[in-house]
Amino acid sequence: MDIVNDLRSFATVGFFLLFLGIVAWAYASRNRSGFEEAAALPFLDDDQHKASNASNASNGGTHE
Repeated sequence: MDIVNDLRSFATVGFFLLFLGIVAWAYASRNRSGFEEAAALPFLDDDQHKASNASNASNGGTHE
């Protein structure tokens, strides 16, 4: 059963290194602008939705 325990140990270390790589990628400064743009998307969509509802209310409330 030593092989099974060795494989579990290697898998644990491998996934830990993968986790560290993902954390490093997430905090890399070259990705910052893309993440800031993605973070703003829900708010931009909400503003467009509100503007669409305001124009629909001025048109008699018709829905397209």
